[in-house]
Amino acid sequence: MTRARHLPLALWMTFATALFCAAPAFAQWNGFAHDAQHSANSPVALQTLSQIIWTTPVDLKPQSSGYITTHYGSPMVTAANTVIVPVKTGATGGFRVDARDATDGSLIWTLPTDYVLPTSAQISIFGPVLTSQPRLYFPGIGGSVYFRDSPDAVCSGTGNCRSQLFFFGEKNYQKHRKKFNSWVIINTPLTADSTGNLYFGFLVLRKSGALRDAHHQKLTSGIARIDAGGQGTWIAATVAAGDQTATGVALNSAPALSPDLATLYVTVTGFSAGYLVALNSRTLAPIASVRLKDPDSGNDASVPSSSSASPTVGPDGDVYFGTLENPCCSENHNRGWLLHFNATLSQLKTPGAFGWDTTASVVPSSAIPAYSGTSSYLLATKYNNYSDAGGDGLNKVAVLDPDATETDPVTGLTVMNEVQTVLGPTPDGVGPGVKEWCINSAAVDPVSGSIMVNSEDGNLYRWNLSANVLSTPVMLTTGFDQAYTPTVIGVDGTVYAIQNATLFAVGN
Repeated sequence: MTRARHLPLALWMTFATALFCAAPAFAQWNGFAHDAQHSANSPVALQTLSQIIWTTPVDLKPQSSGYITTHYGSPMVTAANTVIVPVKTGATGGFRVDARDATDGSLIWTLPTDYVLPTSAQISIFGPVLTSQPRLYFPGIGGSVYFRDSPDAVCSGTGNCRSQLFFFGEKNYQKHRKKFNSWVIINTPLTADSTGNLYFGFLVLRKSGALRDAHHQKLTSGIARIDAGGQGTWIAATVAAGDQTATGVALNSAPALSPDLATLYVTVTGFSAGYLVALNSRTLAPIASVRLKDPDSGNDASVPSSSSASPTVGPDGDVYFGTLENPCCSENHNRGWLLHFNATLSQLKTPGAFGWDTTASVVPSSAIPAYSGTSSYLLATKYNNYSDAGGDGLNKVAVLDPDATETDPVTGLTVMNEVQTVLGPTPDGVGPGVKEWCINSAAVDPVSGSIMVNSEDGNLYRWNLSANVLSTPVMLTTGFDQAYTPTVIGVDGTVYAIQNATLFAVGN
């Protein structure tokens, strides 16, 4: 089934402008990849990108030996243009949340959290989220969540500026505080829907009958929901996946919601397999579960803890999720696969040829005037071809058509058609290779037809889709290898990008 023909660009611009004026809260950047569908779309046009306006650290003690492996949480921007920045404060953990004036980066307030990281080879994401109320949620210790109302206002004193919620019940927490603090850990970025409901994955590190929820049910690793009124519920990962060997939600993988907010999509992992699951967003009752497979080998696809891939939900309800190939990595050059399913997860569709540590962004097809296909939206993703895994090192970013196909030159498999690609501009040593793109979610500006992409050559680029060129590069650093990070567009068109443990605000 093909999608409807795309809207003319003028209509898209009118729609985006009207939406921004009618509902300013939608214009705010709520969390990872902008919204609960992870579209990474901004209804606000970019500023002219001419200079770095201000910077601030996102890591006070970065651990680097020439390469930073820490995954950093996405900055958020409120409708009133306050930038909320997750900050790592210690060498291997410790976090706080800063609020800064978007115009000059001046500090408005800062709040600590007692959140404890899950054990991982890489330092994983501390991922707060904004709701349209507006309310800021951020992870706390023991599976708890802190929240702050009126996040644009100055506050003084920790106790006056935040409150704490427990999806399993506060009485249980008070009774077994030490055990909860030691054994229960939030292990994904937080996701919120437009009505203020909150979703996240959590781990229970030990099997113990002592940890129970408010209904006296034994607590095990799974998916939690806290509604706008503070009431919590949860479902075990084993029940969600329909597999008793499931161990929990994939590390760093933020839950996603369908456009009508009725279905929650979460990636669950186990000792041998990963699953994409669909749940009723209100009750968390299971709807569907699909075992993730490598489309080339037929083996179980790999969902490593070093990835930060999250599901993307298209405007038509189709679901996309990036995995790593199995076996890894020379046959497919460590590129992985962007798996593609219909909304009910009952149909496996054509995959994309790259999926490693990426969350696809949604691009209205009207943003590319030369596009002549039938899809109403396209997908943007990095398209690296790693030389250290047998690739040619010609690292690109790509816009793909999820409904059209071509033959992948590496594997010979049928994959999503490349609408257009652009090659990284900076050579990487000897040979034809270029510096790779270091984004896990790229911010899209449909109004100007632009995508903001961050490169390990140290530059932030505007990818002009109509001309298919990289324009107005802004040098953030002299170049730095790092774990993949998102780009963000603020409500005034300022662009935010992370390089070398620092957040850069770029505009004019």
